[in-house]
Amino acid sequence: MSSGYITTRDGTEIFYKDWGSKTAQPIVFHHGWPLSADDWDAQMLFFFSKGYRVIAHDRRGHGRSSQTDTGNEMDTYAADVAELAEKLDLRNAIHVGHSTGGGEVARYVARYGKGRVAKAVLIGAVPPIMVQTPSNPGGLPLSVFDGFRSALAANRSQFYLDVASGPFYGFNRPGATVIEGAIRNWWRQGMMGGAQAHYECIKVFSETDFTEDLKAIEVPVLVMHGEDDQVVPIADSALLSIKLLQQGTLKTYPGYPHGMATTHADVINPDLLAFITA
Repeated sequence: MSSGYITTRDGTEIFYKDWGSKTAQPIVFHHGWPLSADDWDAQMLFFFSKGYRVIAHDRRGHGRSSQTDTGNEMDTYAADVAELAEKLDLRNAIHVGHSTGGGEVARYVARYGKGRVAKAVLIGAVPPIMVQTPSNPGGLPLSVFDGFRSALAANRSQFYLDVASGPFYGFNRPGATVIEGAIRNWWRQGMMGGAQAHYECIKVFSETDFTEDLKAIEVPVLVMHGEDDQVVPIADSALLSIKLLQQGTLKTYPGYPHGMATTHADVINPDLLAFITA
């Protein structure tokens, strides 16, 4: 098992974990905002135990990577992944992205994946586009994301605690089993990253349009989404993305929240494995 850093062309240090045999098929995990590679612990352990090479990185401005004040936009995020894949010589890889990381997977696979990527998975992912526009009338109003920015700027620590304690894992639902450790771990990961990068990333995950990326992806893609996702509502994400993909498979989960890969890893992991081995 190993971890380390690559230095990108603009001098940003990107932290990554790389476990397993270098000859095994690689699975690359892309985390959501404002988290880190640690958000994939349950998946990394599961797939490592199955003999895969598992890799997860901290996006620039997040986790242990450089707290950048530049390059906090999707084109650069995808370019950073391309540099990592090149450095680690990843081929026949499966790329799995959650939330913002799902957008990163879509952009990376569409632009850089030819010859390197076998399949992709989008979990609770932000594509095609989150914000409401004339061409996306079902999206969330810009005021929602302005509210995120205001809350982050006013008191990032409290805002992150509120998100993790409430909508992210569905802990605000009646009868929900609250997992205190998940809340603390979400908050810990969030506070490791840079406030400026996280602030700018709100625009990235809400306003980036992935429509053309989805259309361009030629490999099989599994779209997994919780039907009670309060952060990325399913009607304007997964249900639209599946119509744009050339080889898409949609799997939805009644009652599952945005952070279902953590709260329901016992279900999500075997479903991921089934898709990867199919």
